[in-house]
Amino acid sequence: MAYTPTPIPVSRESPAWSPLDIPYSSNEPFTDYTRWRLKVSDGGRHIWHYLKTDDEVAAWPQNTVDKYWLGLGTGLPALPKANTPYEAALNGYKFYQNLQSEDGHWAGEYGGPMFLLPGVVIGSYIANMGFTLEERLEMIRYLINHTNEDGGWGLHIEGPSTVFGTGLNYASIRLLGMKADHPVAVKARACLHKLGGATGIPAWGKFWFSLLGVYDWAGNNPVPPELWLLPDWLPIHPHRWWIHVRQVFLPMSYLYGVRFTIPENDMILALREELYPEDYYKIHWPSQRNHIAAIDLYSPHTKLYDFLSDILSLYENCSLPPLRKLAVERAYQLIIWEDENTSYQDLAPVNKMFNLVARFSRDGIESESWRLHEVKRRDFMWMGAEGMMVCGTNGSQLWDTGFIVQALVETGLANQEQFKGGLLKSLEWLDGAQMQDNPKHFEKAYRHRTKGAFGFSTKEQGYTVSDCTGEGLKAVMYLQHHLDFTPKPVSARRMQDAVDTMLSLQNSDGGFASYELIRAGSWSEYLNPAEVFGNIMVEYNYPECSTSAITSLAIFRKHYPNYRSKDIDRCIRRAVDYLHKSQTPEGGWVGNWGICFTYAAMFATESLALLGETYETSPFAHRACEFLLSKQRADGGWGESYQVRWFRQILRVMRTE
Repeated sequence: MAYTPTPIPVSRESPAWSPLDIPYSSNEPFTDYTRWRLKVSDGGRHIWHYLKTDDEVAAWPQNTVDKYWLGLGTGLPALPKANTPYEAALNGYKFYQNLQSEDGHWAGEYGGPMFLLPGVVIGSYIANMGFTLEERLEMIRYLINHTNEDGGWGLHIEGPSTVFGTGLNYASIRLLGMKADHPVAVKARACLHKLGGATGIPAWGKFWFSLLGVYDWAGNNPVPPELWLLPDWLPIHPHRWWIHVRQVFLPMSYLYGVRFTIPENDMILALREELYPEDYYKIHWPSQRNHIAAIDLYSPHTKLYDFLSDILSLYENCSLPPLRKLAVERAYQLIIWEDENTSYQDLAPVNKMFNLVARFSRDGIESESWRLHEVKRRDFMWMGAEGMMVCGTNGSQLWDTGFIVQALVETGLANQEQFKGGLLKSLEWLDGAQMQDNPKHFEKAYRHRTKGAFGFSTKEQGYTVSDCTGEGLKAVMYLQHHLDFTPKPVSARRMQDAVDTMLSLQNSDGGFASYELIRAGSWSEYLNPAEVFGNIMVEYNYPECSTSAITSLAIFRKHYPNYRSKDIDRCIRRAVDYLHKSQTPEGGWVGNWGICFTYAAMFATESLALLGETYETSPFAHRACEFLLSKQRADGGWGESYQVRWFRQILRVMRTE
């Protein structure tokens, strides 16, 4: 179709990256919002298109989904005031059914972090990948709309200005076309300089800037690819790290190993002047390796990490070329396997863009890998009322659809004739969303099994997630076993595959982590290099993941009592024991994938109730209910600040000093 972008390499000096005249105010869209369309395809991929001609607009009318996410009027009729909880739920779904995509799932944004868009922009600039003019304008508008009062940007949209957020987003807004004398750029630059300038940017920022040529590689702590050559059985081998750390370290280690940097041009020279209050060419770069701005320092390096980095820095001065070559080749092969396992979606946008740059540095712009990466990076770009953002994954399709289906069945709304068609479409989508095979490159790429699993977003993305597998299976069982009008496309064998995967994910203490088993101890946190994130080096058990497994397995054994009954019973008992032990003295649980105590308590109380543990029968459920009641607000609802986890971190540190 005429409005589908074609992957064509663009020079960094081409008009595709030329300066733009940006309005001073971002209150109004920088593009015609009536021309944006969301294209859904291939099992849930989301790509926003901008229609250039009136003929294209006429051929592809804007629908309710487009209008809602763009913040335009939907024209939907007003709903009557609800007088009962059931009527409130009915009203909610009467509206929400209009947001269902034609293939049966619900599309939506998954934004918030402010370090994702810079990766897509900087990585695309490095790899000679352009954006449409409309994409550039709306990404700039999004950044303007999320500047803080002091002109900077934070780690996320609610956070205070940091060097990490301000440095990366300043570079991005300049690459996208904002001129240096624009008031937004002037104010952001002043904020960055007040924070000390980009020398104190955390590790990921140092790395992106080194690839871009505005930070010297000598200012980075080593990211040695030789770690991939260690024996797999060693407890420090990278395959034992949490997947989001390991898959980011992987392309970083390759790019560090070859010290890839793009050639200088006028923009690079300008950024060298703008990012630093001091003379770029007089900075002593080795002194910056552990220089992190105070505002950014959430998880300081340990003395052990700094000692090992010093040793590795000495090694870098005398590394053995044959060994480095072997390590670089090993890392690059693992990058290829990650791309192929995920159809070039990769785990998430951070490792996706590092992989993209690594493949570009090796394969060039004429390669198939360049073309596929160019196309798939748009899966992370989302248009909204504030402009174009980059999401934390390629969507949350399975997660959102699974809970919507469950809510419809549990409220009884699923039996209303007006909603049956949408539910049938949901079942069709869920049928296609289940992974039916293990990854193409399985054990050799250090992957956990995926056969029978559901992911957070799409089948194509290809990663097992424990609670998504539980909630996806639960949604399928609700549709196929709790309703009398649905077909049964997901066979018993495929449900058993999902159960097999969940059983394979239980850790030795009974809990469930996120993507795979815990592969190393929490002592690995002594090696955390990230500065802005804590408790990231290895997998951890999570109450919400564990309770999703309990719930889905409890429902499954009611419908299939003869399949691995002893294994399921034992798994549930151990998971419940973990849940009991992880309850806080106040009666709550610490949630990690939502905010925070309320979120975890929602999952925990549901799973306990399914097993007969209620307010009257269980001291654990009793304490949980009392905890929730004590936190209920005057208007009858519950609320919680995202800062609760930060305060818990501070309290933990204070109690150990």
